[in-house]
Amino acid sequence: MDPRLRAAALCGTALAVAGGTVAVFRAWARRRSAVSLSARSAAAAAAADQGKGHGKQILVLGLDGAGKTSILHSLATNHVKRSMAPTEGFNAICINTEESQMEFLEIGGSESLRSYWNMYLPKVLLLVYVVDSADHARLPVAKQLLHQLIQNNSTLPVVVLANKQDLEGAYCITDIHDALALSDIGDERKMFLIGTHVAEDGSEISSSMQDAKELIGQLVLEAQ
Repeated sequence: MDPRLRAAALCGTALAVAGGTVAVFRAWARRRSAVSLSARSAAAAAAADQGKGHGKQILVLGLDGAGKTSILHSLATNHVKRSMAPTEGFNAICINTEESQMEFLEIGGSESLRSYWNMYLPKVLLLVYVVDSADHARLPVAKQLLHQLIQNNSTLPVVVLANKQDLEGAYCITDIHDALALSDIGDERKMFLIGTHVAEDGSEISSSMQDAKELIGQLVLEAQ
């Protein structure tokens, strides 16, 4: 990587990745939004997939413990809400903004649930892939699974959230970029890498989380 780009990236909150190159991503202009939250069981989420939400969802994947549920609830309420228990099945959340309705479907990341990931991937607008930046030992697994997921879909937009940036020993986003070998992914898709964290319960979400929310909203509008 160009040393100038690495230095710039270390000062930024996100990276846009395309064609094996990295550039600092400038956050989308912030907008106020009205938010609604709903969580449903695995059966309800599966039913929703067969109904009106079919083909319009944002799929949220990642290894168990990466922080997917905490991120979704924080994005929905604009305040930090931690979830300590791993998702055992599905978790569906709807976030309404002034511009659009974003329907998120999270699938648990335990080994027994990963077989469901590919079943839903062809039906979505966007993939949000969450990694634990401090879980160095499992980053190779996260990398392998991500590359397997997108190898047959060269145009699906992908937002990678390098979560838990606040933890001691967490890899910075440039290190996550290298660990996940994002430069090896094709240059036909829109791909972004954003560093996030979910801090103290009840506090307002960080600027990077707000950036992630606005970027996802923009990508959804472009994909519809």
